[in-house]
Amino acid sequence: MDKKLIFLDIDGTLTPAGTNVPPESAVSAIKKAQENGHKVFLCTGRNLDMLSPLLVYGFDGIVASAGGYVTCGDEVIFDCPMTESQLERAMRLLGENGVFRTIEAKDATFGDENLGEFLANAGEGNSELVRWRKALAEKLNIKPMGEYDDRPIYKVVVMCLDWEQLEPARAELESEFDFCIQDLAARGCLNGELINRKFSKGTGVKLAAERLGFDMKDTIGFGDSMNDLDMIKVVGTSVCMDNGSPQLKEMSNMVCPSVEDDGLYDAFLRLGLI
Repeated sequence: MDKKLIFLDIDGTLTPAGTNVPPESAVSAIKKAQENGHKVFLCTGRNLDMLSPLLVYGFDGIVASAGGYVTCGDEVIFDCPMTESQLERAMRLLGENGVFRTIEAKDATFGDENLGEFLANAGEGNSELVRWRKALAEKLNIKPMGEYDDRPIYKVVVMCLDWEQLEPARAELESEFDFCIQDLAARGCLNGELINRKFSKGTGVKLAAERLGFDMKDTIGFGDSMNDLDMIKVVGTSVCMDNGSPQLKEMSNMVCPSVEDDGLYDAFLRLGLI
């Protein structure tokens, strides 16, 4: 078969949400696919710091920060942080309306000091909400916002109780940022990300494919939540995990078992990658 370029979301796809340890079956599938000549990339909203524990598994490249930072092997092929003006306006408009904010640099993450308390009372959520709750509870490198030192920021993660809190920021910033908000209103919490319209997971996939000489029909993307939509739209074959968003399942070419039920291994077999 033609060699494929494979992109894997992390939380809820490669690993159980909020963890850095893939099932052994997933690790085995990745290694076997690479031995068969396929390339395997991470494609994640996580920044480089938060995805770094997974690099021990030997990926061929990364699409990090939702497409804002892309590498092929050791080569950085795209690097696009927010401007100072964009960050100032976003933080001001969100903060004035009680939106809880987490900002991600390449190598550090900073969160509002009372975000942990908010999450503890917000009810259960999707894989992104679970990851942030665990990250805060286990102190996984999320520093207090007061320690932010003006380093470049790639995206803002937001959490709030209702859409009205986001409207002032959307009114001013939607031409520059995609407000990628998860479908969690019924669970008592809205969460999502402000993604610069200069990039997305989809543009990251295209950049990697172009650099490595892959036709887009030979790309495969695996995801579980609506922040994977831009990736799912551009790849030749799209796969959603069974534990994923109902909307994403409808838009994907294939649904595989959940991450905890050896879903990646199952899909790699069905797609002829191993």
